[in-house]
Amino acid sequence: MMKLIIAEKPSVAFAIAKALNIKGSKDGYIENTDYVISWCVGHLVALAEPSVYDEKYLKWNYADLPIIPQEFQYKIYGGKQKQFKVVKSLMNRKDITEVINACDAGREGELIFRLVYAQANCRKPIKRLWISSMEESAIREGFTNLKDGSEYDNLYHSALCRLWADWLVGINSTRLFSLLYRKTLNIGRVQTPTLALLADRHNKISFFKKEKYFTVMLDVGGVKAETERIDNEDTAKEVVTACEHSQAVCVSVKKEQKTEKPPKLFDLTALQRAANRLYGYTAKQTLDYAQSLYEKKLITYPRTDSRYLTEDMADTVNRVISVSMSVSPFDSISNFVPEVSAMLNSSKVSDHHAIIPTVQIETADIAELPNGELHLLKLIICRLISAAAEPYVFENTTAIFECGGYTFTAKGKRIISYGFKAVEKLLASSSENEDGGDPSVTFTEGETFLDIKPELCEKYTAPPKPYTEDTLLSAMEAAGAKETTDDAERKGLGTPATRAAILEKLVQTGFAERKGKQILPTKNGTLLVSVLPDTLISASLTAEWENRLSLISKGKASPKEFMQGIEAMLAELVSRYREFDRTQSNPFQEKSGVEL
Repeated sequence: MMKLIIAEKPSVAFAIAKALNIKGSKDGYIENTDYVISWCVGHLVALAEPSVYDEKYLKWNYADLPIIPQEFQYKIYGGKQKQFKVVKSLMNRKDITEVINACDAGREGELIFRLVYAQANCRKPIKRLWISSMEESAIREGFTNLKDGSEYDNLYHSALCRLWADWLVGINSTRLFSLLYRKTLNIGRVQTPTLALLADRHNKISFFKKEKYFTVMLDVGGVKAETERIDNEDTAKEVVTACEHSQAVCVSVKKEQKTEKPPKLFDLTALQRAANRLYGYTAKQTLDYAQSLYEKKLITYPRTDSRYLTEDMADTVNRVISVSMSVSPFDSISNFVPEVSAMLNSSKVSDHHAIIPTVQIETADIAELPNGELHLLKLIICRLISAAAEPYVFENTTAIFECGGYTFTAKGKRIISYGFKAVEKLLASSSENEDGGDPSVTFTEGETFLDIKPELCEKYTAPPKPYTEDTLLSAMEAAGAKETTDDAERKGLGTPATRAAILEKLVQTGFAERKGKQILPTKNGTLLVSVLPDTLISASLTAEWENRLSLISKGKASPKEFMQGIEAMLAELVSRYREFDRTQSNPFQEKSGVEL
């Protein structure tokens, strides 16, 4: 009897076919005497539009809100009907006795497969392939350790609740506030709180009032020593007068050795941040490059939220490091002894381990890769080698001087061992004294400097910097963390796999825009945040949902109760915003009254 393997996309299906030596291409599938392999082309099945439930929903009316289906209905994505028919017919073929879910090993991959399985009315037993690498050895090992599909039922229920809740909140909130303000306002559970982060930073910058302050600087043996901030100019001038032609005495020298541990390996968000910082790549570009590298078997699964490897991977990672050291410019490193113990922690790996290169880079012609993919691969190699390198060790020196009855401070920094930073410098140059300070601060207590000439320095406080995708991704990751329990499956806004799409949607809908590396809210984006209730713009709602979804995925919470909570929230929201107060101006209309 035959077994049917369903992959998430054609490239993965063909990689599995090669690993299992399955040949015999057909129209939409591959078949031999034991297996049939087909694919989903990403999401084949989606939730249906409101009008499918009732034609009256084609027109947006407040009286119809909230729209809450008794039972959700689905549709086949446009242009994918042919492949769905292929998969459906294979699932119901009489000689197929078992279906193997080989979609991406995570919540989204589980959802993609289960929706197709349900829409095809398939009832055959399910097995689950769960792997983190597309290398042939990993694929074959995964097929020798297939799991029973029922072990992932709770993961599916969690994914389904997320899908339904996002649809309910998006459809109802968008229609409600679009009707109130007579302008299409796209609202989403994750994208709107993300927009609120941008708007909040924009407001802090716009309303920032710079404050003048002063310091007094001394030149002591070619080193600058400075007072603390002085808010009053007259007071600063008094310091200058007191110090002119006086002597400065070193009264204290403190030296402190510091050690900075090597960086953790990349998860997707950390990789997107680093690629934006170094190369200016958007989160989506980085994800696209990483996905291509994964399908070319050059890196492991990219959509991961873990920065660790499992403890049984010690030999594997040592071999990968050895291979990575042959890639330019890392082939210039000598006498390198990797230390991998800090990157091994099975308890911090859930769906997939951290992103690392594969041994395929040894035989691949990586010089032929497109520039974006080559940059990203070398960045991942650099992080792996850096994570296995020695710590960065330096010595901070703080020298305190007294002059004219006032205190001045000079700071220095001496590098003892560059450690992992020597590896990082091969990819991107950085300042040797990145933390500030002068390496020549080598004073001794009691040392005296004569005929001091103080300098009055006028300075101003600076506003917060606009978000880049690097810093915005960091803020998204941290948002709502206080409200999220430690064991929640995800913290922050979105997941590593969805954050790129969230940022792209904000730009495409006209609520955010890119200027160089910066990402800024548009006027309409700022206005939208200003009119919405806290439940739709704060990270708290997302954090609360993530807690509940995490419990559902572990079988510790009821999907039904979760959905009842969502429905109650929407009913309250619609009730509260019954009608726009016509005595107030509509911020989305210009003074002439013409809609934007």
